[in-house]
Amino acid sequence: MKILMVDDHVIVREGARRLLSVMSDTTVFEASSSRDALALFKAHHPDIVVLDLNLPNSSGLELLRRLVLEDRHVRVLILSMHSEPIYVARALEAGARGYISKMASADELITAVREVNSGGRYVEREIAAQLVISQYGGADPLGKLTTREVDIVRLLGEGKNFSKIADALGITYKTVANACSIIKGKLDVERTSDLIRLTYQMRDR
Repeated sequence: MKILMVDDHVIVREGARRLLSVMSDTTVFEASSSRDALALFKAHHPDIVVLDLNLPNSSGLELLRRLVLEDRHVRVLILSMHSEPIYVARALEAGARGYISKMASADELITAVREVNSGGRYVEREIAAQLVISQYGGADPLGKLTTREVDIVRLLGEGKNFSKIADALGITYKTVANACSIIKGKLDVERTSDLIRLTYQMRDR
């Protein structure tokens, strides 16, 4: 099995590679950016892509969409620090076959990889429960946002300012500022601090 591991943190990639290497006949390729990931994907045609949502100068969701355009049968497993239902739902809607958090056990990571590689789907048990609850517990305010707007809110919640968000997503400062104004209108909040507070409330649900 050929696995493409896409994460901008070398320690995460090394740890995942060691875990995945216990599976027989497995080769792990590593990429730290969307550009490198696309190049490796085209060159090696991996059986499965293990993808983080946080990437430099891009977004994991944007890369996911590009991979699906390259190959509509691509098998992508999201491995992210974010377990909020809105991110999970957006990733699955964009074409991911699975989603687990970086807090998942080694056994669950291996199980997820095997399930997705076999053509199935896999969502970490606790995340799946949160996703079901969110679907029946009333509308999620973040559900009003586009994927780009969700990325911006996610980065605001991580404590990044407009300049750092622009760098992270490969867009201009003005684009981020304009998007935040639109987001505040959609979510009916007046200040950026209120928007950040809302992201924390979404995490705690």
